[in-house]
Amino acid sequence: RGISSDERPKRPLTAYFRFLKENRSAFRQNNPEMNNMELVKKIADTWKELPASQKQVYEEARKTDWQRYKERLAAYKAQLTPAQAAALKEERSKRLAKRRSFRAKRELTVLGKPKRPRSGFNIFVSENFQESEGISPVAKLKQLFDAWQKLSSSQKQPYLQLAEDDKVRYENEMKSWEAKMVELGREDLIRSRKQRPKDKTAERAKNAETAKASSQENKAKLKLKKREE
Repeated sequence: RGISSDERPKRPLTAYFRFLKENRSAFRQNNPEMNNMELVKKIADTWKELPASQKQVYEEARKTDWQRYKERLAAYKAQLTPAQAAALKEERSKRLAKRRSFRAKRELTVLGKPKRPRSGFNIFVSENFQESEGISPVAKLKQLFDAWQKLSSSQKQPYLQLAEDDKVRYENEMKSWEAKMVELGREDLIRSRKQRPKDKTAERAKNAETAKASSQENKAKLKLKKREE
């Protein structure tokens, strides 16, 4: 008999997520002016300040559900053949990976992460998509791609400049957003130094300073050599 992983017992919620699920609507009603990021932060702060006795209520509910979950999981696994268990393990692994990716993207959206900068071609497409020929979105994109390829460098330049401006917008917004993430204790969402674009202005200044120091050193060596002669 075929067995779907949908039949597998669901893991119980943690104490915090029980609190979140039970109180999110009330927090939303009491704070309608807050965006999602501000609301999540307020709920998290409230949970942190909750007395241990009140947290214990949610923790005890989690323990009860966890024991029930283990019993159901054991019964579920007992009915599986080795082949079914292997197939379901692979299926579940793929689903979990997909779910983690979706949740990560959704969390970033809730936290207000800035949208990535658009390329010159993306901007060209957005401006011309409605007027482009083609009976389907794929056909329209193909037609626009061909049109983009035929544009001269001067014709592409306005779109490329807009793309450069959008990069500046993105970096400024990311710096502000990452500062907020640090305040929220979410340093795990901050880009590593390798991922951050180099500050070309600072880099040029550093190179100029190095060149200047090298030039001064060479002049000093030349003067010393003349004196020795």
